Amino acid sequence: MTSGIVKMSFIPIPQDSDFSLANIPFGVFSTAANPTPRTCTAIGAHVLDLAALAGSALPGLLKADNVNAICEALKSTTLNAFAALGRDARVAVRNAVLEAVKDGSSVRGDVEAALVKMEEAKMHLPMQIGDYTDFYAGLNHAFNVGCLFRGKDNALQPNYTHLPVGYHGRASTVVVSGTPVRRPLGQTCPPTNATPNFDQCNRLDIELELACYVSLPNEMGQPIDIDDADAHVFGYSLMNDWSARDVQTWEYVPLGPFNAKNFATTVSAWIVTDEALEGFRTAALEGPKTELLPYLREEKRAGKGVFDMTLEVFIKPSGAAEAAKMFTSNAKNLLFSFTQMIAHHTITGCAMRTGDLLGSGTISGTDKTSVGSMLEATTAGKEDIDVAGVKRRWLEDGDEVVLRGYAVGERGRVGFGECAGVILPAEWGRWQRVQGKPKA
Repeated sequence: MTSGIVKMSFIPIPQDSDFSLANIPFGVFSTAANPTPRTCTAIGAHVLDLAALAGSALPGLLKADNVNAICEALKSTTLNAFAALGRDARVAVRNAVLEAVKDGSSVRGDVEAALVKMEEAKMHLPMQIGDYTDFYAGLNHAFNVGCLFRGKDNALQPNYTHLPVGYHGRASTVVVSGTPVRRPLGQTCPPTNATPNFDQCNRLDIELELACYVSLPNEMGQPIDIDDADAHVFGYSLMNDWSARDVQTWEYVPLGPFNAKNFATTVSAWIVTDEALEGFRTAALEGPKTELLPYLREEKRAGKGVFDMTLEVFIKPSGAAEAAKMFTSNAKNLLFSFTQMIAHHTITGCAMRTGDLLGSGTISGTDKTSVGSMLEATTAGKEDIDVAGVKRRWLEDGDEVVLRGYAVGERGRVGFGECAGVILPAEWGRWQRVQGKPKA
């Protein structure tokens, strides 16, 4: 190593980059010169255009029986077609990329022609998302929230340790990192009210989560076996499931979250694969002693179903010089793994499709420095927290939230890049036009 740069490739890779050669994530980007979205990977501070390489050097480097199918899939405007080819195609492309960018590469000219500086790349949603399900597998978060509203003795509902609890979200408002988020309007009913108000959300919150993208589909009526579930995973991203807590409090009984969650969900631009994360696998949290039903018993990975990865939350208030690190958690703070979520999601015969998105639920630690939501940090809005010298209980207009996640191993750092969004003011103008009257 010299000057903080990893010298295993002719492409300079800073030591603190999320995108070391141990990573090779997948994404979709465009540029001002070429606005067509196309597939890519990240190497250090550069985006590598896989669509361009698929038409030049990549076919000669791929060790696969379906080279033509792989290259055609990489020329798509999303990663869906590539993901649907399965793990072998993904591994073949990863290996080919590593061969292409190494010192002494025979295709260095092709690679250099396909490199774009990250600041010149516009990132897009990496996959076309047909359906989105958010789970509630963060044990500490579930316990913390349960204590706030039901007390310690009844914090966890009776079903919680038996199955991955989840709800169906709204795929149409999943957005890529960097997309601004509009403060939502809706019904709220403060404790002093007998009937609801119509107002903007005044208790806007974050949820620190991991996300999983489905690769291989299953047929309706055919559950995915827990031992086969990993073959249906394309990879993982960071996710912020923005939450309107005052809307949620009024609406969630009896059927759970609805408008409080459907206005925006932000995901990081890069999908990190199992191959990159394999060395960071660890055991999920152990909850209250529960004998899982056989279809959820994860024996294939010897209980190592989750990842030991640092997760961080930063908030930058409007006008602040820099963001403040607020919370630091770990991706291992889950009771259930994504493969268990897939097995449970499909046990009824539910059909999963390529590009479907699964959220882990909020990933919190055991104290207020390691939580994944302001709900927990502020004791449901009863206590102030300091954000870069400014007092906060909930998010304010102009606040920027940035999530980061990474792990560091012998081969380098593996991370997701940023999952970021800025809060825009509520859009009262449309409400006024629809109702024919001004805001109350």
